[in-house]
Amino acid sequence: MTDHNSLPVNPDGQPADLQASLPAEPQAAPGKHDADIERLFGAGGPLGPAVGSYKPRRSQTEMAKAIASAIDSQTTLIAEAGTGTGKTFAYLVPALMWGGKTIVSTGTKNLQDQLFLRDIPTVRAALQAPVSVALLKGRSNYVCHYHLERTLQNGRMTSRDDVGHLREISRFIKMTSSGDKAELAKVPENAMIWNLVTSTRDTCMGAECQYYQDCFVMKARKEAQQADVVVVNHHLFFADVALKDTGVAELLPSANTIIFDEAHQLPDTATLFFGNTVSTSQILELCRDVLAEGLAHARGIDWAKTVTVVEKAARDLRLTFPQDIVRMSLPQIAPSSDFFPALDTLKDELDGMVAVLETQAERAETLEQCRVRGVELAQQLSGWKFDPKAKVAAGEEAVFWVEAFSSSLQLHKTPLSIAPIFNNQREGTPRSWIFTSATLAVKNDFKHFSEQMGLTGEPSHTWPSPFDYGQQGLLFVPQNLPQPNSLGYTDAVIDCALPIIEAAGGRTFFLCTTLRAVKRAAERLADEFRQRGLNFPLFVQGEKGRTELLDQFRAAGNGVLIGSQSFWEGVDVRGDALSLVIIDKLPFAPPDDPVLAARIEVMEKQGKNGFMHHSLPEAIINLKQGAGRLIRDEGDRGVLMICDPRLISKPYGKRIWQSLPPFKRTRDTAEVVEFFRNLPAKGA
Repeated sequence: MTDHNSLPVNPDGQPADLQASLPAEPQAAPGKHDADIERLFGAGGPLGPAVGSYKPRRSQTEMAKAIASAIDSQTTLIAEAGTGTGKTFAYLVPALMWGGKTIVSTGTKNLQDQLFLRDIPTVRAALQAPVSVALLKGRSNYVCHYHLERTLQNGRMTSRDDVGHLREISRFIKMTSSGDKAELAKVPENAMIWNLVTSTRDTCMGAECQYYQDCFVMKARKEAQQADVVVVNHHLFFADVALKDTGVAELLPSANTIIFDEAHQLPDTATLFFGNTVSTSQILELCRDVLAEGLAHARGIDWAKTVTVVEKAARDLRLTFPQDIVRMSLPQIAPSSDFFPALDTLKDELDGMVAVLETQAERAETLEQCRVRGVELAQQLSGWKFDPKAKVAAGEEAVFWVEAFSSSLQLHKTPLSIAPIFNNQREGTPRSWIFTSATLAVKNDFKHFSEQMGLTGEPSHTWPSPFDYGQQGLLFVPQNLPQPNSLGYTDAVIDCALPIIEAAGGRTFFLCTTLRAVKRAAERLADEFRQRGLNFPLFVQGEKGRTELLDQFRAAGNGVLIGSQSFWEGVDVRGDALSLVIIDKLPFAPPDDPVLAARIEVMEKQGKNGFMHHSLPEAIINLKQGAGRLIRDEGDRGVLMICDPRLISKPYGKRIWQSLPPFKRTRDTAEVVEFFRNLPAKGA
């Protein structure tokens, strides 16, 4: 190694002082299902023929034993499994064999589909397990017969695309048994037309609907209630805990086992749903529906006038913040701001519209729906007033904050801690709770995750990756970069990265912490590639959907993909297409985040260091996710380039790189170029 400079390493590639701190394998008493698991995961077991490329892995087998034991004793387990352990099979085998009624919750709808369509059928077939499986998504994923028919009749199309998409959806609804929009690849998932042909909690007619017997949402919920294994996602799980509207609440009483995959996402997702958000766009949507339904069913009222005053009040509230995008906690808004009187005006005008609806609601079911929505929005607004001692249901303080977008304003009320609320959910019926992810610990310490989720004292364990990181990868921290907050930092990173990208032959993920950096990197790299005659296709987040970008990146074989947060996790590119992951900065949350600021303030009052207790562990878990994109199987080799000089210069830097996979390390560009030169030729 050319320059050890603060990055000591042992000959086997382990950090010098980390070996001693790796936990010894606990000598647990043999579990009741251990022998079965050894047989199922062993060399002659049933998984090999079913998977093809399957190889027994000790860490996978041991993890499966621990999960089987937690299922058997109806206890909680926090299970971190390094990349390549095969955690999905490690929890599916015990769940399908001994889990009883099981809910598996994943981080994204894509992972949900992968589990339901690929992983569970594979394991079920291998084990010949007679279990029924159902997939349950939020109602916005299912075509609604009623809203589709209404849209076909109204014909309120805003674009030619909509017309074509609507035709495809009409055809689809006659052939599909699930109504799940993921099955209709011809219509993009984010096409505007979906809003017009799906229901929301507010616009569902329920049992009154003429199509109730054929309803895809009801059908999915019924199948979920009858199935042995139900696959949901975190958003759905916590939306249900908060709203009781997704069908999960009906499943919970009978569930014996609940497994959260990608569990590192839970604190953020739960915070989102245990809080409360009301938006001016919700109010404008209600106004639009009130006008349409009022004119259709109650002609004697001046609906235009009733609605216009509310619309004006909602827009005026947004205009009290002149900036395009703003995030601000309530105490940061000047007491003299127009925001406060504008909020009062909106509350009054909305109450006025609700009063009119009260007198007309009995004329039609749709008007009654509008009234209910109006009452709920008015209640949410009335709960949004500044009281520093304001409490949320769990007795924990909440932070009130506003978020302005170009055409809407959101008012948020967010709990400072979700632990008491989540603990509440876990009390009652004894069952096993499994939390698993590749990134839950900071240097083998689970304290940060378990405190956030209220799981303090629950058993936790890490199973290491089977990959030989010392041989397969290199961690490169460049020298002489400016401080990350300095002007022109992104340009300095690109100057440093260009020779490395060239040495890697493209095949690069360039991961940024801000969208501004994504934009700048895309401009610069496009210019530089042109000037240097480098024929590396450039893929930039936002130019196409994530799945499409990834497919094109894989197919190109020498592409450079530039992305921010959504590409840091849940992205799997194996083999030659990805050999270099560049991370521009350590992913600390923005200091102006109102919820983060409030949480840190509370910690400081408790005598804790907010940075060490919260910001640093969050950044480390995030960074571990980004780093995890590089080595995805035993044949992968590549370089992780972290450009942030704080990794070396700050005392906390050591804690960060000791939490990363034990790559060999260098600060020398020549050594990185040499690493790429020695990579086996493509296809060799």
